[in-house]
Amino acid sequence: MARSPRAPWKRQNPRKRAGKASRHLSPAQKSAAKAGVRRAGRRYPNLVDNMRMAAKKTSKAKKSAKKTSAKTSAGKTSAKKARRRTAKKTAKSARKRSTSAREKDPRGGLTAAGRKAFARNQGARLRPGVTKKQSEMTPQEMRRKGSWAVRFYGRAKLPPLVDANGRPTRHALSAHAWGEPVPTTVAAARRIAAKGERLLARYRRATARA
Repeated sequence: MARSPRAPWKRQNPRKRAGKASRHLSPAQKSAAKAGVRRAGRRYPNLVDNMRMAAKKTSKAKKSAKKTSAKTSAGKTSAKKARRRTAKKTAKSARKRSTSAREKDPRGGLTAAGRKAFARNQGARLRPGVTKKQSEMTPQEMRRKGSWAVRFYGRAKLPPLVDANGRPTRHALSAHAWGEPVPTTVAAARRIAAKGERLLARYRRATARA
């Protein structure tokens, strides 16, 4: 036959048995215990109501610890996700910069890889600029170079030719890809445009004779 458990007031305090100091109820907990006793019609102080109040305190502390742990864990997870997103963005932008650097000739114009990228992404059939002497050009090459020169440097309002540090912009550097000196002033850009007009005029004369 199973032995019935001893009443709590007949058992030794488990904290004392473990060599730990006893914990006392706070004034608020004592007030709550007294109110419960009055509602039940019992006398106070009594061990059972104090034990029940202490158990509630322990339960609340455990719940609070769980919530804190859950929040901390959620915060750590969120921070990890944020770091991963930042790392991905950084890697992606680095790849873009690397790709862009391979596609642009630092001296001006596009590289062969850049022209392939344009063909792949935009369907544009770009060819290298014409750098031959005028006497060696075919009529079609005169038309291509003349058209480029007028389109880039003959427009009414030119884009900036130098940046804030006085270095040529990509627009100015495109002249190098066509065998022309890089313009840093409006007058130099207009000279290239005038040369383009002469090439187009020569192209028209050549096609008219043919």
